[in-house]
Amino acid sequence: MASQEAQIASLRHYELRLLRCSLPPPSPTQSSYQPRDNDPTHPTLLIINDVVTSIEAGDYVGALSSAAARTAFKFPSLSSLEDSPDRFYSELLLERVESFLFADESGNEIDTRLKALLLMATAVAAFLACTQCNITGPFEKFPTLPIGTFEGGDGGIGGAEWEGWARNQLMAAGSDLLGKFSNLQYIVFAKILLTKLKDLLSEGKLSSIDGIRSISWWLARFMLLQQRMLDERSSSLFDLLQVYTLETLQCFGTSEKVKSYWGTELQEGEAATIVSMLHLEAGMMDHTYGRVDSSRLHFESAELESGLQLSVTGSLGFRTVHQVEPKAQLLLVANPVTSNDVIDRPPVNPELHRNAHHHHETSEASDVLMTPRFIEEDKCSENSPKGPGNGVIQAAPLEAIQQAVILAQCLYIEKSTPQDEMQRWEMAPYIEAVDSQLSSPFIISRFCDIFRIRWESTRSRTKERALLMMEKLVQDVYESSPGVVPRIYYCFGAYIPSIPALRKEYGELLVSCGLIGEAVKVFEDLELWDNLIYCYRLLEKKAAAVELIKMRLAEMPTDPRLWCSLGDVTSDDACYEKALEVSGNRSARAKVTLEAAMALNALYPDGWFALGAAALKARDVEKAMDAFTSAVQLDPDNGEAWNNIACLYALSQFLNSNNYANITLRTCFLYIFLFFGSSPFPARRNSWQLWENFSHVAADVGNLSQALEATKMVLDITRNKIIDAQFLERMMLEIERRALTSHSQLHVGTSDDKDTNYDKDTNQTLSVNSYTGSANGSTDPEVVLVKTRETDLLVELLGKILRQVVQSGGGSEIWGLYGRWHKLKGDLSMCSEALLKQVRSYQGSDLWKDRDRFKKFASASLELCNVYMELFSSTGGHKELFAAEMHLKNTIKQA
Repeated sequence: MASQEAQIASLRHYELRLLRCSLPPPSPTQSSYQPRDNDPTHPTLLIINDVVTSIEAGDYVGALSSAAARTAFKFPSLSSLEDSPDRFYSELLLERVESFLFADESGNEIDTRLKALLLMATAVAAFLACTQCNITGPFEKFPTLPIGTFEGGDGGIGGAEWEGWARNQLMAAGSDLLGKFSNLQYIVFAKILLTKLKDLLSEGKLSSIDGIRSISWWLARFMLLQQRMLDERSSSLFDLLQVYTLETLQCFGTSEKVKSYWGTELQEGEAATIVSMLHLEAGMMDHTYGRVDSSRLHFESAELESGLQLSVTGSLGFRTVHQVEPKAQLLLVANPVTSNDVIDRPPVNPELHRNAHHHHETSEASDVLMTPRFIEEDKCSENSPKGPGNGVIQAAPLEAIQQAVILAQCLYIEKSTPQDEMQRWEMAPYIEAVDSQLSSPFIISRFCDIFRIRWESTRSRTKERALLMMEKLVQDVYESSPGVVPRIYYCFGAYIPSIPALRKEYGELLVSCGLIGEAVKVFEDLELWDNLIYCYRLLEKKAAAVELIKMRLAEMPTDPRLWCSLGDVTSDDACYEKALEVSGNRSARAKVTLEAAMALNALYPDGWFALGAAALKARDVEKAMDAFTSAVQLDPDNGEAWNNIACLYALSQFLNSNNYANITLRTCFLYIFLFFGSSPFPARRNSWQLWENFSHVAADVGNLSQALEATKMVLDITRNKIIDAQFLERMMLEIERRALTSHSQLHVGTSDDKDTNYDKDTNQTLSVNSYTGSANGSTDPEVVLVKTRETDLLVELLGKILRQVVQSGGGSEIWGLYGRWHKLKGDLSMCSEALLKQVRSYQGSDLWKDRDRFKKFASASLELCNVYMELFSSTGGHKELFAAEMHLKNTIKQA
């Protein structure tokens, strides 16, 4: 019994050591395993010790090719499976896992637990190897196959085709990969192993989780890493992440639970660090999927467990080198919270802490200080320690986990505030609090630099420094120092971008700085074809993009991303069909049936928008409304989706309730008005479709001036190519009606004024009431005057639009409207000229064959003759009368 308890204690000990590989213990001198006199001598434990020791040393490939791998994954020759990675991973690997776990017919429970821990350690080694290659660096060339223990060699398996299969497996979650990743078989291998172990636990085949209780935590890390590799959020991964994160919180969500599981194995303060890290990771998961409130709660829990109480205050200080007068600056105050579990920790290896040298290099690139110099610091004694590069006095030292907690607040601000200039300034005190530290671990420092780069790249005075810092971050990926081990520490508690995502951000920064040629090299190396096409379009080299993609397709014909990019640039649907074929019908981007793509990944806002557009064309209003609503729920800044929702509200007039229709029309107008008045969408104000929708909705709610101004915007944006004659006819009819009403009311009001004396106070009251309800036909002279001026303004606006159209050519209907407008203005001569052009535009060989066209011609001719008659009546000249007679005679003769 005592031996069994000792073995269980050993299982938990190795499990803790695995966890410490990503989160070092408080005391670095005790981070590696020290043999004890009472250690069990079970052979499997010795193998586990070798694997864990290799992982602690950062030798992940060594762990995967060790005696453990030879023991657990011994396969026959697989030369026959050269083209069958699916069979190897989905069948042979799973069969080998079960046979390894349950080979002992005696059913020794301890042996099974030991083997399960060995498999979990192997999976962690593969996972950390993939993390090194794609997240932390330094970049090393690993074997493409995670394990190579085959009898008679590997048979040539595990090459590019197998890597392509692994890529498609990751993309099966419903999104393309963000860029070019390496060694993807490692994460697929690790995921299969841990998922199989988890399934065996659920099925009851593994009776105890001692030694592998943290399996849900590692699975959550796998899923989140896969999500960060994808270009869009995946709903299937989100569901799994919720399950695994909840299970992990139930096991390790408090310090008491951590202490009860590992007991004396924990060092002082380590339980609080583990819990803080767990809540940080849970908060970052919620941040990834836009769950703002939930992420805030997790970040607050991490803050509490780490022994911090954060608050932002203000203080006078200097932000630039040449600043003379102090200005108010935001300052983060990190107050320690008394806790028995929070202690002062010894310094870590200087290799990990390079803030001082780093700040000295970058501070010279701008006259803006990396951290502001506060007046309180200037009052300190001259012997006080000075900060590097800019004279800032160092803040109180913060532990690494506390620095990670502080930077996590930037993630919360990023999601909970509008994306404007003020957002970055709200993040500034948190960034500067970490930058003011004399030392930070590699990953924490990198995480802080990324926030600073995104902030300073938006400011002209610091953009050059941001570019230099980004270049340095990209170079660090390929440098050998620091080594693998210090880079892995805290990498799951800092939301750093993957290496392809970092390089993509670098390329976008180059584009914003005008360095298009350098950006092209970056995007081409990452195989980011969409960004590459954009750069070639900026360079006016679209043909070069097509040629490059076709050249890459000759080398990688099974890459669905290439086929989709080719379809985007050539507008050829056959390319999307080919992408579906080569991806095994798993490419969400290439899905022709949008509803199938949404079923595959429901967290893709562009897909919901496209589905709504398709439903709108099919006149399925309800489906379109649901799709656009989903789009704005995922992306609240999607102005086009808001606009379409507003237009769908306008279609709600088909409902029986007239009151509801009126409310929805006004809601529609409000949506689009707010859209055009909102600062986040200035670039989208050049969309003529949005302005056209705005004009129709403004007319529906009776705001004709806004409707006419929006119509003019459509003409300006399209250079008079988009002309809605029917809408202009509608505006003309309404303005004619208003002009007639204003004229009659003005006449009545004038005649009444001769016999009636009005009290001024009464007039003022009636004017207000009549103005708010001007459609009620009031004859108050002041109200009538206001309405007449409004009508005159509308007439002028309509005239500007019609003149702009006829100057670019116009059409039959436009010339007719132009003539009616001149008639409104009282200029019958110009009216007759416009109507004559309308009549002539109808004439032609098709006039006598097209009945509808002849009817329009006859109506226009009659209107022209009526104007001629009015001119004759007003001037008494016979010229117009003869013109009307000749026109009618010629028309009758031709008919």
